[in-house]
Amino acid sequence: MNSLHDLLLKRDFDMPPEVAAIKQYVHSEFNADVSVQLREKDIIISGRSSALIGSLRLHLQQLQKAAKTDKKLVLRVG
Repeated sequence: MNSLHDLLLKRDFDMPPEVAAIKQYVHSEFNADVSVQLREKDIIISGRSSALIGSLRLHLQQLQKAAKTDKKLVLRVG
């Protein structure tokens, strides 16, 4: 049986490149922070303000190009 310490040593805690690219794009274009969840078929982007999410809707194609992904981008407020 592996200890928790051994399991955590083997785990990769690096941020996926898609998540890093989306966060960097939003920070550089809108000077705002978002949380990003990477799932099997989609990427969920959550922001605190509806104004930010509304602006991001207009930039979905640029976000997909920045992330270099074909996954569906889902925008959420909260």
